[in-house]
Amino acid sequence: MNRSRQALSVLIVSTLAFTVCFMVWMMFGVIGIPIRKALNLNATQFGLLTATPVLTGSLIRVPLGIWTDKYGGRIVMALLMLVTVPAIWLMAYATQFWHFLAIGLFVGLAGGSFSVGTPYVARWFPQNRQGFAMGVFGAGNSGAAVNKFVAPALVVAFGWTMVPQVYAAVMLGTVILFWLFSASDPAHRVPSDTRLADQLAMLKDPQVLKYCQYYSIVFGGYVALSLWMVQYYVGEYGLDIRAAALLAACFSLPGGVLRAVGGWLSDRYGAHSVTWWVLWVSWVCLFILSYPQTDFTITTTSGPRQFHIGLNVYAFTALMFLLGIAFAFGKASVFKYISDDYPANIGTVSGIVGLAGGMGGFVLPILFGVLMDVTGIRSSAFMLMYGVVWVSLIWMYWTEVRRTEVIGPHAPGARGSA
Repeated sequence: MNRSRQALSVLIVSTLAFTVCFMVWMMFGVIGIPIRKALNLNATQFGLLTATPVLTGSLIRVPLGIWTDKYGGRIVMALLMLVTVPAIWLMAYATQFWHFLAIGLFVGLAGGSFSVGTPYVARWFPQNRQGFAMGVFGAGNSGAAVNKFVAPALVVAFGWTMVPQVYAAVMLGTVILFWLFSASDPAHRVPSDTRLADQLAMLKDPQVLKYCQYYSIVFGGYVALSLWMVQYYVGEYGLDIRAAALLAACFSLPGGVLRAVGGWLSDRYGAHSVTWWVLWVSWVCLFILSYPQTDFTITTTSGPRQFHIGLNVYAFTALMFLLGIAFAFGKASVFKYISDDYPANIGTVSGIVGLAGGMGGFVLPILFGVLMDVTGIRSSAFMLMYGVVWVSLIWMYWTEVRRTEVIGPHAPGARGSA
């Protein structure tokens, strides 16, 4: 098999593996709803339930990125998926809240697959195509949408316990396919004399910290909202679980599939320009989504008049769809920054940045639940994310935008596309 065909095979099978891993990682976003009802959980407990797998999937990312640099992505990805299979299966037999939390920690290991696949795939492609390659691989985020199509049908037809049993079988089959159609290149490994301390030294780099902040929004926010949206539709608009999951997929699907387009845009126009516009589009969407359902009365010359302000289900879904597109582009552009600035340590840096994004996906659902229990306002979740986007916009303006031409002949990527 020639090099280009081998690279394409690696890209396709790695993307499939990541899609399945992400589908498993987001499992609680759907089955958490009947579990919440059965265990009588409040919003904070539900947030903790959905977020628990995200914790281990985030914490494992840095070591996985380092191991990928050292041992190669093929063996690390295959072993990672294989380890999760028993935990996924056992989920069907959990009966108490702490059971779900404990097993969820092991299921969450699947979320670490991103830090393995990103450097594994990127090194099979030249630098001018790495943004696109990582974007295609990152489209495996659409596993969140696949979960919303598959899990509700299984829940309605067989009960929620069927979901982890089916997912365990799918994961096992994916491990076999991945091993058969992937490949390994010893030249992609970091020399064995590289020390862990040397690889972690970039934690002191302010650029890495800034990329962590960006990714905590575009990926952490994506994960958090993917977990939160089904129950949001059920509570806010009174939909059943199948309709709620279908509409929630309008956010999850573009947020995953269009990542490849974001990679192409980042290759062509530069990571900076794409990220800047992503943050502004997200800011506008979140501002509108933050406004709660409101009834108020105004005294007029002809007497009191009542008004209602609030998003109906169609307007809400349209805004979520747009936000999903923005997040998809942003996830790709952040990793284009990394491949440009740290080509020799993609695995380690992507692990660090992926950890930050994953921790955002862990913390945000818990905070969503706390805010809802305290305020009683469901849209408080969007208010919180609106504030986080503000931080990134200000940070990016002071460190990059003030001395960079975003649009025009001197913009990043403009000379390369001329």
